[in-house]
Amino acid sequence: MSDRRRAILEGAARVIARRGVRGLRVGELAAEAGVSTALIYYHFKDRTGILRQALAFITDRADRYTGAADGAGVPPAGTDPRQLLERILLLEFQDLPEVRENSTAWGELRAHTIFDPELRDELSAAGAAWVEEVAGLLAAVCPAAAPAAVGSAAERLTALLEGLSSRWLSGLLPVGHARDLMRGAVGVEIGRLGSLDAQID
Repeated sequence: MSDRRRAILEGAARVIARRGVRGLRVGELAAEAGVSTALIYYHFKDRTGILRQALAFITDRADRYTGAADGAGVPPAGTDPRQLLERILLLEFQDLPEVRENSTAWGELRAHTIFDPELRDELSAAGAAWVEEVAGLLAAVCPAAAPAAVGSAAERLTALLEGLSSRWLSGLLPVGHARDLMRGAVGVEIGRLGSLDAQID
């Protein structure tokens, strides 16, 4: 990725986090990124192109700062899958500008699709990949659990993470408490999957 393209996408994430999707104006984005509007249109064609590429950028950046496993959520050999699962979930609650900006922008993009479906497919694919990664780690922790049960547990954990993240970012929940709640939920889901294993045996 070229430096200017990266600057535009970083600027888009900042503007979306600060002003929401509806507040994203190409002129403001150009000023934020320190480039011309013509260059933005050259790289992204139109506003929808900017939003699509910003979503992909935000998703990739989250993968980098959570230190995610491979694309299927399979931990590297010798890594404890429960520790890795907790790690990738809890790193979403870092009180760092990049993490706060990323999480806020993700929430704004998600809220935008309620009223405008233009990004719904891309957002759905990104969400499904996130659930699949969490499910892969849960399956590594509870290998005898049924795939449907693992998938449901992953859906619950990722949905809870998004809700806790929104509360933390809006100042309704201290970051430490959000992390404790997330850690507890991981324990509950693993315990539930383990008890389902026992019922099958």
